[in-house]
Amino acid sequence: MTGLLQALLELDGYVVRVVPHGDRVLVEALNFKPDAILMDVHLAGADGMEVLRALRQTPELTGLPVIMTSGMDMEEQCKAAGADHFLLKPYPPDALTAMLQRVLA
Repeated sequence: MTGLLQALLELDGYVVRVVPHGDRVLVEALNFKPDAILMDVHLAGADGMEVLRALRQTPELTGLPVIMTSGMDMEEQCKAAGADHFLLKPYPPDALTAMLQRVLA
């Protein structure tokens, strides 16, 4: 799924960096300085909600838009933990690109 999303977003002109292990998200965000993060609640090697909280507690990442996604409706929990937006899976690729356009405008 990650590879498909990466290909679709790159076709739309986005530069995409995939972080395969959740315990590396914070370090990669600090090093790469992304314009936004798309992150699943369920990550390999980490709890996405804990990673989200860590991102929000990191001063260098203040204001970084985070879009959380899950196959379960966890919008309220994600927003309470600091997410800016939430996408319920499965979502059509155009819903993601539309959200990214709004977030990055």
